[in-house]
Amino acid sequence: MTFELETAAHPENLKRVVIEPVTRVEGHGKVTLLLDEDNRIHQARFHIVEFRGFEKFIQGRPYTEVPVLVQRLCGICPVSHHLAASKAMDMIIGATLTPSADKLRRLMHFGQILQSHALHFFYLASPDLLFGFDSGLATRNIVGVAAAYPEIARQGVALRKYGQEVIRLTAGKRIHGTGAIPGGVNKNLSVAERDFLLKDIDQIIAWSQGAVDLIRKVYCERPEFHNGFGYYRSSFMSLAREDGALDFYHGGLRARDEHGQDIFDHLDYSHYWDYVHEEVKPWSYMKFPFIRSRGREEGWYRVGPLARVNNCDFIPTPLAEAERRIFKAFDGGSATQATLAYHWTRMIEMLHCAEGIQELLHDDDLLGDDLLSQGERSLRGVGVIEAPRGTLIHHYRINEDEQIVRANLIVSTTHNNQAMNEAVRQVALQYLDGKELTEGLLNHIEVAIRAFDPCLSCATHALGKMPLEVELIDAEGKQIDRLARNSPGTCGA
Repeated sequence: MTFELETAAHPENLKRVVIEPVTRVEGHGKVTLLLDEDNRIHQARFHIVEFRGFEKFIQGRPYTEVPVLVQRLCGICPVSHHLAASKAMDMIIGATLTPSADKLRRLMHFGQILQSHALHFFYLASPDLLFGFDSGLATRNIVGVAAAYPEIARQGVALRKYGQEVIRLTAGKRIHGTGAIPGGVNKNLSVAERDFLLKDIDQIIAWSQGAVDLIRKVYCERPEFHNGFGYYRSSFMSLAREDGALDFYHGGLRARDEHGQDIFDHLDYSHYWDYVHEEVKPWSYMKFPFIRSRGREEGWYRVGPLARVNNCDFIPTPLAEAERRIFKAFDGGSATQATLAYHWTRMIEMLHCAEGIQELLHDDDLLGDDLLSQGERSLRGVGVIEAPRGTLIHHYRINEDEQIVRANLIVSTTHNNQAMNEAVRQVALQYLDGKELTEGLLNHIEVAIRAFDPCLSCATHALGKMPLEVELIDAEGKQIDRLARNSPGTCGA
């Protein structure tokens, strides 16, 4: 099936506007818009045209290699892939983690989410939020933030650095570490390593609280604008702990509809395919997951910070829980479905990570030596984790020679595929319909995509280097307008 504005009835008679590349989702993505003679939009699509192929080329590899291999999927959140794959391998070897292994992995994951959320908010999103979506290109970047708000920029760098230090000390190195292995972890924390992280954690919590205060202030200064930008209602899906708490590392699958009613709750994710189906569409290499019981048209959903904060019953750390309550109560709950509220909830989660790290660092299990376990073997393993951008599913089958014979990965950005397309369509109707193309206008579309932090954020706002090219072509195929932004960040026809 197709959604409103997904496929025009007579595309051959329409003008085509292309934004390519919008930015990178593990490489490459673009937006296409089809407009009639009155510049009314008949079609809007966010395409992912990069092909990865990890599910295929790991076939034949020993299962023990997978946690290290698959984290090469991403340079931003490799820990999440590392841990999701490790959880799947735990199932294959029948392992129940020891308390030390479980807490060391959780500490690693808190570090991952903290550094990733800090990277996105301070480096990539804050220029839009602090200067305005159509503000001058020369200042709408991290260098501009550093010049106008040096303390905010400094805190962003320090927060990310701290998260990376947590990863280094638990995984062995900051990017593509090897700490998690099937059945547990390969190292604990030494007393010196624990004390190294403890000495700065109070400051990290204070800065994380400051980041929540900042985004709440920005959001509340223009609530109607921020609530209405790219607005639509949807279901949400995430993991939830057995008692309903927010849990990034483990839990059951919970999905709630646009009215907050349960679709399913505390599902055993080892049979996720009974509840989530993946649809393929010819114009994108990224699949479109949907909840089977609601069908293709009604079953799409959002994942990530907004979904998690909406879906959980509480956050198990005091400062983040207080902020969750403020967010949920804001203007009668008006922000709970807002696209730009992803930024607000992302900072609430960063605060929770900082608090969670502090709590774990006072737990002596991190220093323990009982790091591995195993049990009855299986030929199939499923690992699910909440990555910074949302629910991440790794599913593997092995043969009797312990080689991978099948793999299926549903990454966070894939879950949000339909949601990102909806955001693009809403913003295109709000801001592009009938307008003359400008760089600021293009940025509105990017802002909508960027709110999801869909693994393409490594290039956006990198000193304004995200290249864009838009062409307006009339019904006869003649180019009547063109706007390009090159890598140095300058615009021209």
